[in-house]
Amino acid sequence: MSFDLPDFPWDSLADAKATATAHPQGIVDLSVGTPVDPVPELGQRALIDHADSPGYPLTWGTPALRASILGYLTRACHAIPLADASVLPVVGTKELVAWLPTLLGLRQGDTVVIPTTAYPTYEVGARLARADVVRSDDPTELGDLSPKLIWINSPANPHGAILSADQVAAWVGYARSVGAVLASDECYAEFAWEGVFTSVLDPRVNGGRPDGLLAVHSLSKRSNLAGYRAGFVAGDPRLVSELLELRKHAGMMVSSPVQAAMTALLSDDNHVAVQRDRYGHRRALMRPALEAAGFRVAYSEGGLYLWCTRDEDCRASVAWLAERGILAAPGDFYGDAGRQFVRVAMTATDERIAAAAARLRA
Repeated sequence: MSFDLPDFPWDSLADAKATATAHPQGIVDLSVGTPVDPVPELGQRALIDHADSPGYPLTWGTPALRASILGYLTRACHAIPLADASVLPVVGTKELVAWLPTLLGLRQGDTVVIPTTAYPTYEVGARLARADVVRSDDPTELGDLSPKLIWINSPANPHGAILSADQVAAWVGYARSVGAVLASDECYAEFAWEGVFTSVLDPRVNGGRPDGLLAVHSLSKRSNLAGYRAGFVAGDPRLVSELLELRKHAGMMVSSPVQAAMTALLSDDNHVAVQRDRYGHRRALMRPALEAAGFRVAYSEGGLYLWCTRDEDCRASVAWLAERGILAAPGDFYGDAGRQFVRVAMTATDERIAAAAARLRA
């Protein structure tokens, strides 16, 4: 059975990676947004303390985890009051993004709207459901289209743009007018550098109602928990309850030790402030270094990346950086609109970021 999936994007970087690896001072890999800093001790301790968990975990999550999620949404997202039925832990948010169209019952002939320049898994998820994909950053462009699912992402991967409250509200209004589910990927919520993050669960944009809305959150970035596969979805209790029932049947359960780690880390903001300072320091080194090397940085208002261009084909920029031992992600990974851009991640150690900045300035 064929799903007409694209080639895995990072496989196309083999030659550039080989060039960068051959640099005398070694490679600085800034092509993937994978955390390199330690898992906070609070999370490690919770995981260890719950290592003896022989029984099956709860698909819905423990009561303590659900309470922790709700508390986080109130603090970090200014969310409307939600109940337990509105939250659900997931096995990392990439899994949810990939399977959400299928779990929502989309099929061939249905339409999924994704951002013009977007995280590749939004399109992959639509293809797995055999649905059609339309790219748009403005609901007024969609005419009489009747999508079943709409993805928005703020702060956005790859380019770091932050949607204003008015923009989020416009998407909420449009989705409700056509009866679509609006899924908001908010996994970079704590990393707004030059703007204000607005959650789809904020009453200023949703009229105090979660109807038709899902917010997707990950602990991979805020808590360096990518290796634990820890995330959650929250919003319309009717939609969340349907997802819960399907996930029970499919065995999509977050392990008990990981649920314990999530509970501890979602209840703590101190470690997030520490991680934010790390990324802020790396960003302050890399942005002027890229500009000194002739790159123009666009958007990049939030998230863990710098979206930059030398007004040339992205693969030429990737090759130029690789010759200096720096591996970046070409913008064509994220759609045709990114073909003259590269995405440079801040997810490398302070030493490697400093090495990359020095090479760019040289």
